[in-house]
Amino acid sequence: MPQPADTLMTGRIVLSAVAAAVFACAMAAESEFSDEYSTDLSRVYWAYHQVLAQKDVCDAAVPATRAANNRAFTAWQALNNSLIEEVRRRVTAMIRRASTDEKDYARNLGKYEGAMLQERQEYRESLLKLPADELRGQCERMAEVLDGPQANLAGIYAIELDAIRKRK
Repeated sequence: MPQPADTLMTGRIVLSAVAAAVFACAMAAESEFSDEYSTDLSRVYWAYHQVLAQKDVCDAAVPATRAANNRAFTAWQALNNSLIEEVRRRVTAMIRRASTDEKDYARNLGKYEGAMLQERQEYRESLLKLPADELRGQCERMAEVLDGPQANLAGIYAIELDAIRKRK
């Protein structure tokens, strides 16, 4: 995983090993989907979660950036909402197909969501460990980044989304 300082500034958020492992475990029983499909889905979904974590940290650690970041985040969500909803539907469908029944589905979905929340918390903690000046700088640039071309997840993850969308 990139260092926290690299996250929003690079324009491309890299899937962490833990998020990839979570997806692999959740989908182990599903032979219909390739590892590439689940990795691509996880990579795009994790990008969304990293932005959420960054915003949470900035709101708490650098409150002076909250108003500008909220405005930019709201616009960013509007830009990416349909994509995130598509990815959520695909993740849910894949977990459902990998499950033997409703009870197994609920268990698998819970495992995935719990692991994603844990990963997000670990990412928050890594951001909070940054030197104060570095974290403040990231938070001060967050609105600009969310308003920039690197905020369009469909553009950043075009290759992954093309591969994902080839699967019906």
